[in-house]
Amino acid sequence: MENSNATIIALSGKGGVGKTSISAAIVKLLVEAYPDKKILAIDADPAVGLSTALGIDVETTIDDIRKEIVSTVEDGNTKAAIELLGDARYKIFDALVETDGFAFIAVGRPESAGCYCKINSYLKEVISILSNDFDYVVIDGEAGIEQINRRVMEKVTHLLLITDASKKGTQVITTIKSVADELVMYKKIGAIVNRLPDESVIEHINTNGIPVLSYIENDKNLAIYDIEGKNIIGLPDSSNVVKGVKKALEELEIL
Repeated sequence: MENSNATIIALSGKGGVGKTSISAAIVKLLVEAYPDKKILAIDADPAVGLSTALGIDVETTIDDIRKEIVSTVEDGNTKAAIELLGDARYKIFDALVETDGFAFIAVGRPESAGCYCKINSYLKEVISILSNDFDYVVIDGEAGIEQINRRVMEKVTHLLLITDASKKGTQVITTIKSVADELVMYKKIGAIVNRLPDESVIEHINTNGIPVLSYIENDKNLAIYDIEGKNIIGLPDSSNVVKGVKKALEELEIL
């Protein structure tokens, strides 16, 4: 199934580096810049944090739909996920939460710990279906390289690799890029280095040739929003995260 001309921005990186906050900030900036465009946020991380960051109540996830369909088939294995999509398509659109300026859908949790195969193949089809109906798609990916290994994100226009200043963080994005270079069709790639203690550490950060789109220092505003469970859409433009994400999107010529 061919994707439309949607701009598909997928975020990846190790856990705890702020992917979800950055995903939410991307949605905020796209909504403000393109009020006439159709924008979709996909929470593809089983930890389901993007809904909170965007102030959305999730009632149905993609995984709920998949489980419901599988349970109606006598033997779940005999029908591949792709064959079930005929039934699922309208349910997927039911699971979309339409809100002010954008739509949202959550993948949900896989059926058992560590078993992502079914849901990932399903997610790939869902992304493909949905991207035909939207101008911009922002995917908050799970930590690590699992979804890229499973080729969920096999066709994105922009791959954003998020790291903090740690060596572990930069090693993870280097690994993700090497896997993505083999498995993912992307047009542009870049890194955001998030949660810097201060600018003095920049000279010690090695992203192994991945272009750094922006460096973002620790953001007090964001920390307070996180504690209070506030919607990141409301973050002031002066916040480090909003400024840094805006710079990255300008570097990628998305804004």
